[in-house]
Amino acid sequence: MIPQHPQFRIKKSDGRLQCTLCPRDCKLADKQRGLCFVRQRQGDRIELTTYGRSSGFVIDPIEKKPLNHFYPGSSVLSFGTAGCNLSCKFCQNWDMSKSRELDILQSPATPEAIAQAAKDHKCHSVAFTYNDPVIFYEYAVDTAIACHESDIKTVAVTAGFINEIAREGFFQHMDAVNVDLKGFSESFYHELCAGSLQPVLDTLEYLVHQTSAWTEITTLLIPGENDSEQELDKLTGWISEHLGPDVPLHFSAFHPDYRLRTHPPTTHQSLLKAKQIASRNGLNYVYLGNVHDPENAATICPACDLLLIGRVGYTIIGWHLDEKGSCESCGQNLPGVLEATHGSWGNRYQRIQI
Repeated sequence: MIPQHPQFRIKKSDGRLQCTLCPRDCKLADKQRGLCFVRQRQGDRIELTTYGRSSGFVIDPIEKKPLNHFYPGSSVLSFGTAGCNLSCKFCQNWDMSKSRELDILQSPATPEAIAQAAKDHKCHSVAFTYNDPVIFYEYAVDTAIACHESDIKTVAVTAGFINEIAREGFFQHMDAVNVDLKGFSESFYHELCAGSLQPVLDTLEYLVHQTSAWTEITTLLIPGENDSEQELDKLTGWISEHLGPDVPLHFSAFHPDYRLRTHPPTTHQSLLKAKQIASRNGLNYVYLGNVHDPENAATICPACDLLLIGRVGYTIIGWHLDEKGSCESCGQNLPGVLEATHGSWGNRYQRIQI
């Protein structure tokens, strides 16, 4: 039995129910599923059909989400379900996000069992990831509540494509969020994601200015699609102006996948250029991902240029912060959620059964 949650739906004059969880606003006849596939109309309700089932559970580094300023070096229990409310042609988890077969969900687990597993394995947090947790709202929220009762932190890895009516109920239970800002034009979102940009920007402003959730941003750079100097200047300028200079930004390298297999991989030079543009617009913490580049995976003090956190892959090899999370040299505070020292999970990847 799924615990009671708000019903995100409006009854239309033609008898259909409009799902109001996300901006897609699917209008459903009885037994019809939304584009996400996992939310289905059942009578006068819209139900999550995948509650309590996962595609599997993995313990991996928090930096893999990616989150570089949230308990660095710690381990996180990660899981997802099936379906998605976007249709990104470049999806790197398409086997789960675009699955229309519920038999991929072979790992049943209650929220309480997930929290207990995280505690047993000494994980600092639980992450809702792989497919967007917005669409499994009820399962994610109940799991987050169970985690907090066991002093386990919670992380949402999301595209931020959620309606205002659902934002507070979802994100109030999240301690950290990584938002996938896929590009910075409505045409990109429409043509490559079957979505829209503005709701994502609204979510980002809400997270940074109206919640306590630590927020970082990831943008996958796709050659010829969202990597022009003009678009990157607009994207990073918007972050600086609307969110502030201290929100970490991760530029990630694209590799051909799913329905975008003819595009070339992102070059290292393109990533470096993107970081240069972001720095020019005043962003203090810009990282490069999906490449081996320790120099641009490191956290540098923007005040005195001291290396604060050195990384090779997901392993921390340098730590020059005092017990208050400030630069050992100049005393500048490092924004984020930090402890007196870092974790030591490193590059490990461990599948578990619950």
